[in-house]
Amino acid sequence: MNLESLKLVETSASKIRIDTGASFNIVIEPHAPGTFRIRVGPTSALASEPVLTGRDRVHADALLIRNESIGEAQVQCLLGQAGWLLSQGDLYLQVDRDPFCIKLMRQDQVLLSTTLDGMACEDDRWCFGFDLTQGHTIHGLGETSGDFDRRGEFIVSDDISHRALPISWCPQGHWGLYVNTLGRVDHDLGHTESHVYEIHAESKVLDFFLFVGEPTEILNQYTQLTGRAGQPPLWAMGPWLKQPEGKSITETIEFVQLLRKQGVSIDVVELRSPMGWVFQETRLLIEWNKTRFPDPKQAFDYFARQSIQVCLPTAPVVGVGTDTFTDLEDRGWLLARENGEPIVFPGQAITGGVDFALLDLTHRDVYRLWVERHRQLIEDGVGAFSCDGQFDFPDDVAPRGEETASVLRALYPALVRQALNEATAGHKVPHEAVVLSHDLHPGVQRFAWQVAHTVPDSWQGMAQSLRLALSAGDNGVASHVHSLKLGTQHSTDDDVARQLRWLAMAVFSTNFSIEAFEAQLSTLGWNDKACATAAQWLQWRYRLIPYVLGLIEDAARTGAPVQRTMALSFPNDSRAHAWSMQYMLGPALLVAPILTPGNKIKVYLPANEAWWDLATGWRYEGGTELEVEVGLDSMPVFGREGHMLCLGLPVNHTGDFNTARLLDEVWLFGMPVHNPSVMRNKIRVMQMQGSSYIKGLEGLKILPSEGLEVKRRGAEVRISRAR
Repeated sequence: MNLESLKLVETSASKIRIDTGASFNIVIEPHAPGTFRIRVGPTSALASEPVLTGRDRVHADALLIRNESIGEAQVQCLLGQAGWLLSQGDLYLQVDRDPFCIKLMRQDQVLLSTTLDGMACEDDRWCFGFDLTQGHTIHGLGETSGDFDRRGEFIVSDDISHRALPISWCPQGHWGLYVNTLGRVDHDLGHTESHVYEIHAESKVLDFFLFVGEPTEILNQYTQLTGRAGQPPLWAMGPWLKQPEGKSITETIEFVQLLRKQGVSIDVVELRSPMGWVFQETRLLIEWNKTRFPDPKQAFDYFARQSIQVCLPTAPVVGVGTDTFTDLEDRGWLLARENGEPIVFPGQAITGGVDFALLDLTHRDVYRLWVERHRQLIEDGVGAFSCDGQFDFPDDVAPRGEETASVLRALYPALVRQALNEATAGHKVPHEAVVLSHDLHPGVQRFAWQVAHTVPDSWQGMAQSLRLALSAGDNGVASHVHSLKLGTQHSTDDDVARQLRWLAMAVFSTNFSIEAFEAQLSTLGWNDKACATAAQWLQWRYRLIPYVLGLIEDAARTGAPVQRTMALSFPNDSRAHAWSMQYMLGPALLVAPILTPGNKIKVYLPANEAWWDLATGWRYEGGTELEVEVGLDSMPVFGREGHMLCLGLPVNHTGDFNTARLLDEVWLFGMPVHNPSVMRNKIRVMQMQGSSYIKGLEGLKILPSEGLEVKRRGAEVRISRAR
């Protein structure tokens, strides 16, 4: 893109428009504090604000929930009319003409700058790049089981195997980048040239956001723009169980009851494929699979009496060769090729091996039908759905909405999950819904309960599960669910140790789903001590629910994930970044899971903080390494000074929770400074004259750390130094 000029043709506090003299405009908005939006495109496309209707509105809503600018900036001309400078407090965005360059600055420091190659566009495909600083790392851009630093990789947004997402950020450079399009985006993170971050984006108008701040501030701004997840229901926070292979509904309930007797509590049963329902042959109504559900009402009543919720597998599929397939083909309600022929996919587990076609959810009537049918399933007693809607569509796909294949690969899984979310939540206030999915797509952070793909049942698989969860969090995905096994056909001591370590790690996460080989663990080589240890960790799970739900509620306000990498939590402590297999569970707890055989592990406590060992109550200064030795009934967890941990009552399942009294006790890590993260938080901390005054702790046990004393004065608690 050759620039003849940079003529300012429109200016206001919230937007400037620049005419390049080459049939292109540049529109820049101080979109929010710490955020600039930049759009580059043909003059005709950017001459005025478009009125979005139809498919354009659907696409825009799939990407942004806040399209309007809420920030303000001052504009000044650079010397000799060579460019323009937008200032937003101490942040600046500078646009130079010769050579063309966009610079993001804080005071006099350049945080990010486009390369001198400028920008190029051919056939609605843009190419531009940014200079990278040596030693700086780049996080985000999707899920990974490798290094959290994505530098040196080449990531393609519409390649399902890349597990890509659109946000990237640099902890050392204090910048973030989001390319706002459903089209294909290639991220060359120094793969071709080590010092250049090159981007190829498929879009008529190049639209991207630049963020400035700490990583948590960047995720806050990014999720304010693109959406955040609501909270799940309380029952979803208890342990989940995958339906045992070959067991009927009745046998599965008996399986759960036997596990509960051993202290292995279960709240939700995740039914296996295939789908439990199909469309009726003569009408597009629900028909239960008679083999799996001979009497659906009786089955769901039975689950309800045991305080067990049901997660039902589903998919927007229609079996080939059925009357329904013929009917929907005639209506034009199936995804088809340009020649009008429905696209047929080979059978999968979800369809019981039957070849299938997909409902065209870009068609408004089809989408509405999909929502209504699943709302009926919820009314029948289903609690949640599991569904994967990400397919590698052929390039000649021709949906009703006329999306290209690359756009449909991003849009279709979002429509699937959005529809199921609407059906599950209904008209509940607050909005509560759980939809399990492995899919990654723009806007994925709007939905709770992201599930990683299956990992091996090994120490390496355990580490991989953790990396997948933490990398998802680096993209603003708040809730990530682990999967683990209890028991194998011939459990060795190493199997038992690994699975107990995995269970301990999963307890200190959003949540987890268990796959149990047998209900009677003792028949698998688990001795009484191992069974008691599993029961102990599951009791910890229930006690942590108020804290974890509080973190999810915080995520709905801030975009911060439940599990957080060291780089996300401590961007200015470069030493902490190397300890990538540690993580923060919210703001208060540092967790160092043991991911290898043995009882010893080294732990790094981040600098400029003090840390309290939950097991011993000892205090450690930050910036130090420790070697910790723990048995299978313990795991290194440290409380962050100034924070507190609110724990619930020990219960057998979430049905035993007394919602009027969720909390049991509070652990203090030094003098309280911060309000705690806790479900429906009404606990407030105020400091005065060296003491902390806390309201909202009525009736709770308070465990102060060493050197503090507690005094109650009516509804107020005073924490002061012991005399």
